[in-house]
Amino acid sequence: MTSSAEARIDGDGLIAMRDFSASLPMVLLQTREAAMQLFRPLLAEHDLTEQQWRVLRALSATPEPIEVGAIVDATFLLAPSLSRILRDLEGRQLVRRSLVATDQRRAEISLTITGHDLVALVAPESEAIYNQIEEAFGDKALQRLLRQLADLRDKTNRIVQAPGLRPLGDNQ
Repeated sequence: MTSSAEARIDGDGLIAMRDFSASLPMVLLQTREAAMQLFRPLLAEHDLTEQQWRVLRALSATPEPIEVGAIVDATFLLAPSLSRILRDLEGRQLVRRSLVATDQRRAEISLTITGHDLVALVAPESEAIYNQIEEAFGDKALQRLLRQLADLRDKTNRIVQAPGLRPLGDNQ
């Protein structure tokens, strides 16, 4: 008898799995790619990468400087990548790095006036793209999808964080 976690072989000798088109990670990646195709020309027009824009957006969402770790959490960028991105944004004078007063080993990042100006320039065009998406998909449908995705994120995070429980395939 095999457990539900073990691979099953079908009559053709293939591993019996859900259809590849029904793979949640793949559909999410395909959807992200489709959405980003709409935004990439705008970002390229302003000499920004997707990752740089994520950092600028995260910084523009708060009036206070943000610690590097909080930017990692907000943007899902790896710390070494974020370090390089921040260096590039600092070189363009879009962000400012300052040491945390209580701990000189930590840094806080904030937008410069030039960074605020760039976000203010890109924001209306970005919102116009969002409006196109809402028009095509439907405002209520998009809001429902965003709520469902946030709910899925929260529930999968609970699976990962449950005491004594680890996702299947995690052999550590």
